[in-house]
Amino acid sequence: MIVRTARRADAEAVAAIWNGEIREGVSTFTTTEKSATALEAEFAARGDAFVVAESGGEVVGFATYFQFRGGPGYAQTVEYTIHLAPSARGQGVGQQVLTELEARARAAKMHVLVGGISGENATGAAFHKKMGFVEVGRMPEVGQKFGRRMDLVLMQKLL
Repeated sequence: MIVRTARRADAEAVAAIWNGEIREGVSTFTTTEKSATALEAEFAARGDAFVVAESGGEVVGFATYFQFRGGPGYAQTVEYTIHLAPSARGQGVGQQVLTELEARARAAKMHVLVGGISGENATGAAFHKKMGFVEVGRMPEVGQKFGRRMDLVLMQKLL
């Protein structure tokens, strides 16, 4: 498996992975699906801050980071998202993708990496803890999906 910068040709595969999670999962609260065209624009705008995992010529996961909040005071704090194809879960792909994204964030002089995890996503929280993130906050019932309110757990890692 290789982890590399996302390319325009990856947009359909990334959309398929992300939209599957939007439709069926709790790792994102959004219900608006991603289009390949919009993702191509994101790839271009984020450059090295958008990576994909490729195995056997197929994109099986991705991660990207973006400024946590607006304004210059947050310039070195970034939030990230990571999603894997169901077939890639539990095989160390997430670790490889996040490790590469962290290296790129460090190279870009970022100081803090933030992950927002659904309170219902125990697997996601355990993954973050294993990767050296610590829980820094819990916001009760700020998210909604599937007709229920969900907590948002904020975890961070100092780079």
